[in-house]
Amino acid sequence: MAGGTPTADVTTEQANAITQACVQKAHELDLLMNIAVVDVGGNLKAFTRMDGAWLGSIDIAIKKARTARLFDMPSGDLGPMAQPGQPLYHIEFSNGGLITFPGGIPLANGNGQVVGAVGASGSTVDNDQAVARAGVSAFDSTSAQ
Repeated sequence: MAGGTPTADVTTEQANAITQACVQKAHELDLLMNIAVVDVGGNLKAFTRMDGAWLGSIDIAIKKARTARLFDMPSGDLGPMAQPGQPLYHIEFSNGGLITFPGGIPLANGNGQVVGAVGASGSTVDNDQAVARAGVSAFDSTSAQ
């Protein structure tokens, strides 16, 4: 392999399985969602915008996934720390824009190494989180094989 040491990363196959699982969950919940998967470097790996999903949620889904990967924690975990008077107030303005509410979840391989993240947007934060969790479950299934 040219270019140095290989790095663990979410594969294209896994990214596609994640988006498919998220779409399936969105259909079950009767939602129209935008779903983003980012790689180990926080770069967009896969994206799906369901027909009719809000245009404004495209950017939010991508930023939720990037936030989860950049900080290796669910995007919503940053929320309490980003409130006025808290230590990370205004962090959402860093890194080209972050999202500090639920819907972005890191993807960790069997060794616990974060290799990417999924973000979902288009409904309430609870629904966004449920859709993203479906993607994580699909990732976990493909990682176990």
